[in-house]
Amino acid sequence: MALRTSFRSLGLRIGYVLAGIYVVATLAMGIVLAEFFLHLPKRHVEDGMVFRTRVWHQFHASVEDVSVKAADGAVLKAWYVRPPKPRGEAVLLLHGITGNRVDPSGFGDIFLKQGYSVLLPDSREHGESGGRIATYGILEREDVRRWVGFARKRDPGCTYLLGESMGAAIGLQATSVTPQLCAVAVESPYANFREISYERLGNETHLGTLFWKTLGRPAVEVAIVYARIRYKVYLPDAAPGKAVENSRVPTLLIAGTEDRDIPMHHAQELLARCEKHCWLWIIPGASHGGASTVVPVTFEFSVLDFFQKHDHAKLVPRLAKSGIDLGIVGGSFQDLAGL
Repeated sequence: MALRTSFRSLGLRIGYVLAGIYVVATLAMGIVLAEFFLHLPKRHVEDGMVFRTRVWHQFHASVEDVSVKAADGAVLKAWYVRPPKPRGEAVLLLHGITGNRVDPSGFGDIFLKQGYSVLLPDSREHGESGGRIATYGILEREDVRRWVGFARKRDPGCTYLLGESMGAAIGLQATSVTPQLCAVAVESPYANFREISYERLGNETHLGTLFWKTLGRPAVEVAIVYARIRYKVYLPDAAPGKAVENSRVPTLLIAGTEDRDIPMHHAQELLARCEKHCWLWIIPGASHGGASTVVPVTFEFSVLDFFQKHDHAKLVPRLAKSGIDLGIVGGSFQDLAGL
């Protein structure tokens, strides 16, 4: 009996020690996660002269260094590119996480040759832009609103937006506070901050989503609480799903079947929450941000047409008339529904 009691006491002590280690490890990991989420590795803008030279030779377009001041005083920087014969409309191009304005600059070609001006901002705490922390759309949605105001002063016609990954999520959140946007197209957006946190952490740590939804979940919650206490930002407020419910801006959601970073179920969830003004285009075989690589001609045509017309009833017939193989881009009207 004494031996059994001794083993039981030892087991309890070990249990308490393990529980204490788990609690301490969870608190430490939560703080590390929060600091990483908010202070991302920053890539400074390079090859600016290469970009300026290229667009001048290809389009005779001038590149202007521009900036706006955010509501919190952060100075946000961008390139504003105007073709020689501007049509009076502009397109914002938003980059992904840890990127900068150079990353989406190739998309500018699509619009410059059609006479659109192109605005390429660095998101806050990215590239050359200021800002204390990155907030995945909580503060950035207002930054986009300021950029739209800037663009409309230069080109008073429609302002559009094309974003990828984090830029897609920011763009969707911006639609709820920037009704002046005529239309947006977003590739690989996420719908819910917690869900994408579990999935991305699962990929990055190779522990899987299930781990972060169970044993690792308290660390994520600690990170959220820590960010709220120290930085006054509640990360789940980065909620594209909620934003699209409160928006009426025509929105084209683009998702790839092979996207492992932000699986296409996020775009499907977004569609379910805004189906009256959102349309989903699924690209078979496309990985994260890979639609323009898998179907480059169709991507260019579809985004341009969506921006110019916003009329899903006419797009599919126009695609068929143009000779583009619909099987490449989805195979059924449902996949292209609403384009």
